[in-house]
Amino acid sequence: MGPLQVVILVGFPGLALLAARYLKPVAWVGPVVVCYAVGIILGNVPGLALQTKVSLSVSEVAVPLAIPLLLFATDVPRWLRLARSTLLSFGLACVSAMVAASVVGLAVADRSDEWWKMSGMLVGVYTGGTANMNAVGLALKVSEETFILLNTADIVVCSAYLLFLVTVAQRVVLVFLPRFPNSTGWEDAEDAEAQQASGLTWARVRGMALAFLLAAAIVGVSVGATQWVLGSLEAPAVLLLITTLALAASFRPAVRHLPGSYALGDYALLVFCVAVGTLADARQLHETGLFVFGFCAAVVALSVGLHFALAALFRIDADTVLITSTATIFGPAFIGPVARALRNRELVVSGLTTGLMGFAVGTYLGLAVAWLLRP
Repeated sequence: MGPLQVVILVGFPGLALLAARYLKPVAWVGPVVVCYAVGIILGNVPGLALQTKVSLSVSEVAVPLAIPLLLFATDVPRWLRLARSTLLSFGLACVSAMVAASVVGLAVADRSDEWWKMSGMLVGVYTGGTANMNAVGLALKVSEETFILLNTADIVVCSAYLLFLVTVAQRVVLVFLPRFPNSTGWEDAEDAEAQQASGLTWARVRGMALAFLLAAAIVGVSVGATQWVLGSLEAPAVLLLITTLALAASFRPAVRHLPGSYALGDYALLVFCVAVGTLADARQLHETGLFVFGFCAAVVALSVGLHFALAALFRIDADTVLITSTATIFGPAFIGPVARALRNRELVVSGLTTGLMGFAVGTYLGLAVAWLLRP
């Protein structure tokens, strides 16, 4: 069953992405939700003898590989040259997430032994993305139940916030935030880059292969260096070193422009989703799920509210606040849909860049908050 299980865990995300392209219901809920759902179903089918060790091994390999693949596209110098308002709003969003996760965690500290780990994971995901949350969780050795519950809660809670962003958010925040000056509007035509990315060319296949080999090399060097320096394999050190080396590699244009690198990293995250889903025990999810959902919802609500309040204090325009909120809470993948809803194409580049930088800092910030809160 072991080899077949690996094939299922690694292969199903491809089917999910294919289905999302041709089936509207799958596209609407998204491949991430589908992969989690299928993983949970597989993990709870009576008589299906899935091996826990295999799922754990796949999940523990997927995240370290995803991090460098996602970070290779980061343009750090360009990000540092972004407009003051974008940088300020991004910084305020990160501070808001850290404060919100800390406050909520301390408020419910008596309800769970892993509250401080959950706070750190939520800082990771709401300053960076799913890869950061899972990297923090792996580094802190969080329980399997908390892993799947927090990932599931994040999907549900953020789906509600995304609905707000693409519908009435702009009208609501314009009540207390200034309007974006001279926006360029949104054209219905797709970007040439997006059109190019949709085809599987030889250059794209070659770029993905090179990106994968470089990511694997970075993971190998990080594991070896940590083992050599510390005498043991410490997950926090490994993941922080992977992040640092990947950012260093991104300074080389040849690495930064490897075609397909980000898509491959996103695929690795979907593999993680399926693998972690198979570890979920439906009975345990039912017993402890409400607390985790409440924890996650409270962090999102407080983080977003604090970000908007600070933005009003600093007089940052509404569109910039909404696009940086999208970048930190959802990551680069959702910048396009939200920018379209805002009808402001001018902020796409800064939104994508701050989203990638969120990936860069999310693991650092998440671990820092967790270690500061640790009892």
